[in-house]
Order: sequence, then structure tokens, then C-alpha cells
Amino acid sequence: MKPGKLGDVVVGTAGDVAGTVVDPRAGLGKLRSAVTARSVVTLAAGLLLGFLLARSRRRR
Repeated sequence: MKPGKLGDVVVGTAGDVAGTVVDPRAGLGKLRSAVTARSVVTLAAGLLLGFLLARSRRRR
């Protein structure tokens, strides 16, 4: 993915989340179609890295 497209992806995702609040059934359908193994692994790795970083800063 090109770095310039990252903002478009973030804005699109925010719009999808807002749409899910209005129409949960359609929003969950979009979410299921957008979820891939790569995105799940990336999200899990980001959460783990953030947890470890916060944990190391807390101990200081």
C-alpha cells in the first residue's frame, strides 16, 4: 500500500464504523467481507506491540 493511501483507508474505515452504528446488520456484513487473515495478524501484532511498549514504560 502506498503511504498516501493510508489516510484514505483510515477515513473509509471511520465511515464504515459510523455506518455500523446506524445500521448494524449492513455494517457487520461489510466488516466480515473486509476481514482477512493478514489484517487480523497485523491488528494482533499492533496490539501486542502497544501492550509491551506501555508495560515497559510503566515500570520506569
